[in-house]
Amino acid sequence: MIMSRWLIAAFLCLPGITAQQKPPEQKPPEQQEEAPPEEDVAEKPKEYSFNPLQAQKEVRVGNYYFKKGSYRAAAQRFREATKWNGGDSDAWLRLGETAEKQKDDKTVKEAFTKYLELAADAKNAPEIRKKLEKLK
Repeated sequence: MIMSRWLIAAFLCLPGITAQQKPPEQKPPEQQEEAPPEEDVAEKPKEYSFNPLQAQKEVRVGNYYFKKGSYRAAAQRFREATKWNGGDSDAWLRLGETAEKQKDDKTVKEAFTKYLELAADAKNAPEIRKKLEKLK
């Protein structure tokens, strides 16, 4: 019985308590100028820095595509590898070999020339020089 009196008293006092409190002032939302959307990430040129691990990864993936017969994809991966590490002679060699498969003489010359600059005393250097002579 005492408990029910307390509940009734609390229930009757509740509207008085809530009436005394003011609702928080609501401000109208401010009209902010919208910033222009960022450039599309796909269109933004990729920035390369020296990263030999990334270059090795690109060469491995390029080798996979080369064995699969996807020369266009392989060439793209080898090109990426040369951008990550311009001193990676293996990437330049593989890019040249892939360009040969695609009959892209300009890329073959570029890649094999760079390969010979980096690995002039390689075992296959005479063979690569002969291929360059045929292209001239």
